[in-house]
Amino acid sequence: MTKSLIAVLDVDGTLIDSNYHHALAWYRALRSVGETWPVWQLHRLIGMGGDQLVTALGGEDLERRVGDRAREQQGREADALLDEMAPLPGARDLLLAIKERGHRLVLASSGKERHVDAFLDKLDARDIADDWTSSADVEASKPAPDLLHVALKKLGAPPDAASVMVGDSVWDVEAAKRAGMPAIVVRSGGFGDDELRDAGAIALYDTPRDLVKALDDTPLA
Repeated sequence: MTKSLIAVLDVDGTLIDSNYHHALAWYRALRSVGETWPVWQLHRLIGMGGDQLVTALGGEDLERRVGDRAREQQGREADALLDEMAPLPGARDLLLAIKERGHRLVLASSGKERHVDAFLDKLDARDIADDWTSSADVEASKPAPDLLHVALKKLGAPPDAASVMVGDSVWDVEAAKRAGMPAIVVRSGGFGDDELRDAGAIALYDTPRDLVKALDDTPLA
């Protein structure tokens, strides 16, 4: 085993199959406030925090006109889809494998607290993870590095502590880069391999199960 590290794992889309549900929830939420945007364009932004997504989608004007209302409605739309969101293959096994190797584990989610609670239950992860985050913990979510800094702080670790990020989107990789963490990526985010590698991902796997099988070939060995 390598020296003990802190594994910082994204939840939404990385451990839970939820990206396309969130894209649909954003589509419905925006429609409810009179805005129609292509679902594929919304999907490209999933993994970015809701505090930044509306501006990234349509600029400051869209944010000013509908941002708060769209975010509130998106939460309700996602609530209605929670039962359809399920752990990805090997998600819980990945958590166990990381802990068995002696690493500390924090689940770094920018989701709403009620959604994070639901995901922890779906993963049966409360007794595995050392701690977890939600959108309530930060003012700026991914791709800002704040959430990853908070994840380390929750374990009493400094910002430069030896750590590895596991995510599913270019936004995860960008946040990890800004936080000084190498990033391993599962492909459930729907981004192209070239995009993920160009963003800085050090390794790519189809599912958490595939990452478990290859864990000895990663910094989390």
